[in-house]
Amino acid sequence: MEKSRNIYYVCFLAMVAALGGFLFGYDTAVISGTISRVSAQFGLGTMEQGWYVGCALVGSIAGVLVAGWLSDRYGRKKMMLLSAVLFSLSAIGCALSGTFTTLVIYRIIGGVGIGVVSIVSPMYISEVALSHIRGSLVALYQLAITVGFLGAYLVNFKILGIAQAGKYGGSGWTERLWEEEWRAMLGTEAFPAVLFLVIIIFIPESPRWLVMQGMTLRARHIFSRIVQSDEQAIVMTGEIQKGETSRSLAASLKILANPKILLPVFLGVALAMLGQFMGVNAVLYYGPSIFEQSGLSGGDALYYQVWVGLVNVLTTVLALCIIDRVGRKKLVYFGVTGMIGALLCISLYFYKGEAWQISSGILLGLFLFYVFATAISISAVIFVLLSEMYPNSIRGLAMSLAGLSLWVGTYLVGQLTPWLLETLRPAGTFLFFGIMCLPYLYLMWKYIPETARKSLEDIEAYWMKK
Repeated sequence: MEKSRNIYYVCFLAMVAALGGFLFGYDTAVISGTISRVSAQFGLGTMEQGWYVGCALVGSIAGVLVAGWLSDRYGRKKMMLLSAVLFSLSAIGCALSGTFTTLVIYRIIGGVGIGVVSIVSPMYISEVALSHIRGSLVALYQLAITVGFLGAYLVNFKILGIAQAGKYGGSGWTERLWEEEWRAMLGTEAFPAVLFLVIIIFIPESPRWLVMQGMTLRARHIFSRIVQSDEQAIVMTGEIQKGETSRSLAASLKILANPKILLPVFLGVALAMLGQFMGVNAVLYYGPSIFEQSGLSGGDALYYQVWVGLVNVLTTVLALCIIDRVGRKKLVYFGVTGMIGALLCISLYFYKGEAWQISSGILLGLFLFYVFATAISISAVIFVLLSEMYPNSIRGLAMSLAGLSLWVGTYLVGQLTPWLLETLRPAGTFLFFGIMCLPYLYLMWKYIPETARKSLEDIEAYWMKK
């Protein structure tokens, strides 16, 4: 049976869904190169800068609130199509915005797209993948996020170089896109967003969702393409049917009262929230600003951020290759331990670096090691765990709750980081992030089972027996 599985078809489906992760990463990271320029043009203060970064996260919170329930009701594919439309509208609107208020509105629209795709894309991948490669395929979504980060950093760096050199043509709005380069940075997202919108049309609906809706014949057809065996497709459909059928929102909420269901939901919420207070988003959003505080110029700061993005991508490729072999928990133990060491060294650099005359190259090295440790552990593992921890009947709702906590934490970090950097200074800020790694390690050690190479139904059975 292992040989009969259509790996190429499954990988195609996963890569299409993962393109949503690319848009997630691009939309999240592109903001880093625009903060100082938007702030200068619109005269933003510290809290307004935080709002400019955080407004998209407010949209993400709204998106995750409805994404799980809507995907349970209307399907995973339709929700990915919706997110593609929102990304396209946001990118074009941001590029053409005439006021700060309008810019914020379009950033919020894009944030809703991020929230929706952050729930639905990994859920779709986990539901079409088979157990022996599920971790790698869901981690492919995280890889796409990091490629989106790197793409945004490269585009920002290139656009800034063209704008500063004055080597652009056109007139009217075309010229304004280059003169106010933040418009071009934000607007380029329209190209991958439209591509995502078109290519989603060519993939099928999640077969597990179809079974939950009673559409077993369609589900069997899709499973038969995945495993290339009609008999095995019938067996897989029957195993899913043995579980509970699709439920209303009220019925799903009632299920959460069961302690055996509530435990993994609570753990998912806790891990998603804590992960945002371990510094990764502060580096991704405010990396150029942090580098500038160490004495670098704006161009050098963006160049350093490109290196951060490159290490993020390469390390995620490594994580994708080993996550099913090594397991989720060992990666977290190794990576988070490295994160703690890196954060403490970064804190010490900002506290004593100038007095000890330590070069900024050392700071870059510390940041790159921190990104390596993060990318191989919590960044690679979190979406895998969230997509496989919950029973089929409430997976959408449970992922929405975990996603909500993730984006609330991300919003708080995005909003508060300028204040933390100003109040605690970089040294105190990175010390705080290091301390927040400890409860994350404890929860993984004490409560989370190893899920590598287990079917979704086996993982559900584990929680019900616990």
